[in-house]
Amino acid sequence: MKNFYCRCGARLFFDNTQCLSCLRTLGVETAELRLLAFRDDKPPTGWRRCGNAAALGCNWLVRAAATTNVCRACELNTTPFIAEGECEAERVQRGDVERAKRRLLYSLLALGLPVLPRRKAGNLGLAFALERGSEGQPVLTGHNEGVITLNLAEADPAQRENVRISLKERYRTLLGHFRHEVGHYYWYVLVQDRSPLADFRHLFGDERQDYAEALKQHYGADSNSQPGDAFISNYAASHPWEDFAETFAHYLHMVDTVETAAEQGFTKVAAVGPGAKRRFERLLDQWYELSVSLNALNQSMGLYDAYPFAISPTVAGKLRYVHDLVHSTREALAPRWYAPWKAGQLAVARSG
Repeated sequence: MKNFYCRCGARLFFDNTQCLSCLRTLGVETAELRLLAFRDDKPPTGWRRCGNAAALGCNWLVRAAATTNVCRACELNTTPFIAEGECEAERVQRGDVERAKRRLLYSLLALGLPVLPRRKAGNLGLAFALERGSEGQPVLTGHNEGVITLNLAEADPAQRENVRISLKERYRTLLGHFRHEVGHYYWYVLVQDRSPLADFRHLFGDERQDYAEALKQHYGADSNSQPGDAFISNYAASHPWEDFAETFAHYLHMVDTVETAAEQGFTKVAAVGPGAKRRFERLLDQWYELSVSLNALNQSMGLYDAYPFAISPTVAGKLRYVHDLVHSTREALAPRWYAPWKAGQLAVARSG
């Protein structure tokens, strides 16, 4: 995440809706991923506020010429922004989920990956079903052909921690969920039936093995076994699809955190942006140093490790695969590193 500053000179943060110094209204424009400051709720020429600004504090802007009244993040939702009958606590949870989703989308746009709604790209488009289940109708977080479903109950920290402990996971957050599930989506649009598939199978295994049976075995009697050096997490060992999704999520962890650290002056070179291709070794070196420091800082505060994982040479090879996939995609379809994709370009990429 980049540093942002108001016209008055005050430091701003990505989720801010107002400058606390000069009281200007703030909004994220997605053409160049800038946080803009303006007076009287009047965004700069060519932009207007998201229609969900009042509902849950969405601070993203919409192009004035757009046919929709919501921003690029909100238009990806398949479900109402606020469901009827939600109490205030549930609305707060929905707001937390939306903030995590916007942070995910910021990273995807910065990396030049496709972020297209299904109304424009059909089944190749991305959508989010943010739903609240009931005792008789549970909601399972997951991905299905471009639709990412997330159980809004995951926004309850107590419930999320209970699930993490019961599944013996080392890490479980809203942003982590989104990064994992979007990894499934990018396998679906960038790897499936395309030339990277042979390399994928060499590194991750054959995804044609029975997925349901693989998960059954994972959650069975041997689910507590350690995955060894070949996988970034225990869950990654369950099936090649999950291995890729977990690896993709960790790549986003690395890129986002290293960029943030660079903006804060902790590291010298950011991991994303122009010229980042073939700098995977540099990214990995930065991440080794930074993750050790983050863990030490957390321990100094009496907290769990921020990054309780070890990257073996085998896992590093899988991360390199994701890195090369991301950067080759960006070079082929997005001349400017932050440029949004056009609907026609995705079809060209899949036929190449």
